[in-house]
Amino acid sequence: MPLHREGSRNDRHRLAVNPFYGEANPVGGMTEAPPRHRLPDEPLAPATAYQLVHDELMLDGNSRLNLATFVTTWMEPQAGVLMSECRDKNMIDKDEYPRTAELERRCVAMLADLWNAPDPATAVGCSTTGSSEACMLAGMALKRRWAKRNADRYPSADARPNLVMGVNVQVCWEKFCTFWEVEARQVPMEGDRFHLDPAAAAALCDENTIGVVGILGSTFDGSYEPIAELCAALDGLQERTGLDVPVHVDGASGAMVAPFLDEDLVWDFRLPRVASINTSGHKYGLVYPGVGWALWRSAAELPEELVFQVNYLGGDMPTFALNFSRPGAQVVAQYYTFLRLGRAGYRAVLQSTRDVALGLADRVAKFGDFRLLTRGDQLPVFAFTTAEDVTAYDVFDVSRRLREKGWLVPAYTFPENRQDLSVLRVVCRNGFSADLAELFVEDLGLLLPELRRQPGPLTHDKETATGFHH
Repeated sequence: MPLHREGSRNDRHRLAVNPFYGEANPVGGMTEAPPRHRLPDEPLAPATAYQLVHDELMLDGNSRLNLATFVTTWMEPQAGVLMSECRDKNMIDKDEYPRTAELERRCVAMLADLWNAPDPATAVGCSTTGSSEACMLAGMALKRRWAKRNADRYPSADARPNLVMGVNVQVCWEKFCTFWEVEARQVPMEGDRFHLDPAAAAALCDENTIGVVGILGSTFDGSYEPIAELCAALDGLQERTGLDVPVHVDGASGAMVAPFLDEDLVWDFRLPRVASINTSGHKYGLVYPGVGWALWRSAAELPEELVFQVNYLGGDMPTFALNFSRPGAQVVAQYYTFLRLGRAGYRAVLQSTRDVALGLADRVAKFGDFRLLTRGDQLPVFAFTTAEDVTAYDVFDVSRRLREKGWLVPAYTFPENRQDLSVLRVVCRNGFSADLAELFVEDLGLLLPELRRQPGPLTHDKETATGFHH
């Protein structure tokens, strides 16, 4: 019987599945390919289902060549084995999985010690699905503490809470303000300052300010915000007005870089005004996504009404994360990485990423076509734009052409007051080696002659030129 009959409307579906994906007999039991947008009527063999999904995912970008993401794209095989052994454990079932819960508690204690909490044994914190959830928790604590201090006038029309931050914050902070009805007061960029200015932040604070967010590693350019100077500006504000405004440090990336590479930088719980800190274990914490951490200086900074005592599956336990069920694999992987590397190991890995960033930024600058905004000496990240005399192409053309080579490098426009500036940004992570950086430079160098011959930039709609939204 022929496999193909001319005119059959099901021909393309019948031939969509490779016969070798099926039974031992490659022509046995051939049926239509499964539908894409509704459940199939019948089951598929596991090998067939796997291969169909696997083949479609080949069209994704290569994560190791994704220089847009901060998220970890490589871990040791042993970490992968541990994660596979724990992916069926639900983090919320602490009574059923007490050792997993204990590893989470140890990670919190290690971070509290790393961030110089006054008493790491009493610092409170939890794991989250990432920094976005951790920021939501920190923002909720700030708002609740402010509401308790202003119970005599909140809620009322003249007491709308606000949160002060730079315009460069990650979008999760805008979400927090929208979800929890907090006014977002943002310090714009000015000139060559691409993040928050301490004096400008203090000037935006008033009796309704629940806190100020400082970013220890801006996603726009990889620079640290001056947390100590911010706290000093708020100290001065308190001396002048009596307003006591706490600081939350969004250390999604930098809180796992600065303790190892910038030990003299004071940004953490050594500053009394810092009430809470978050980080992403799945960024420079060197764990696959998704895991984040939220820590408070002490129990006093986390209002007790936000901590729920849950009697679940036979155990009474406290929980203050937004999410409930999630796998324990990432928390176990975080503990493995802390145990595996220690301070010396983290320092070595992160110094390597910074060295790659510094070297690569220098090589990019030497082409003469680009101007560096940052060079990777804080976060292992650098941003650059085209030089003033380059008129044949723009950063969006560079991003598009690099994608043809497999490199995913975001091009985007800066926010308020610097919308005139469009840049490319390269994130150097563990696994992006000096060898890969050399290949990147070679590919960029091969593209430049063609770009220089263009009659002008080819990108007309910059808003849709990239899917990157930091």
